[in-house]
Amino acid sequence: MFTGIITDMGRIRAIEQRGDMRARISTGYDTAKIEIGASIACDGVCLTVVGLGPDWFDVDISAETVSKTNLSTWAKAKRVNLERALKVGDELGGHIVSGHVDGLAEVVDLRDEGDSTRVTLRAPEDLARFIAAKGSVALNGTSLTVNEVAGREFGINFIPHTKQVTTWGDVAVGDRVNLEIDTLARYVARLAEAG
Repeated sequence: MFTGIITDMGRIRAIEQRGDMRARISTGYDTAKIEIGASIACDGVCLTVVGLGPDWFDVDISAETVSKTNLSTWAKAKRVNLERALKVGDELGGHIVSGHVDGLAEVVDLRDEGDSTRVTLRAPEDLARFIAAKGSVALNGTSLTVNEVAGREFGINFIPHTKQVTTWGDVAVGDRVNLEIDTLARYVARLAEAG
């Protein structure tokens, strides 16, 4: 489990296509404190550490994960949002995030509002009903509050701090981002369906 509070920005050092895709990610984390088998959310996708170096870690990415996320766009030197898994006693600053991406949202508009940036995204039709104004979503692993919803489109506001410590400072219209809906919304919808 994660919180959606990004604690490092990694950079793709290498991508290799084997039976699965393998990525080497540079990190500022103390890799001496990471174990093989640890979970790290990379752009919101929970991935397992399979190799370690002094300032990098390796992850294997299955074809299933590549097909459901934006990880197919990863290339050498691309920056990615990173978060280590929660430990008992850690502060829950964002919201509960599983690292299991539900689909891809598309950035359809960007505009500056003061020092912040307002981003409008379009959710896949089957996920739009789970997104509510003032509710939470995780986008590329970042816990965010939804400002407004209109049909399949929803708005997010990025303050300067978020743009500096995450990859959201690089966002552009047309980007497809990993979307994880709020766990509570998923269960409420399921209960409503069950009657």
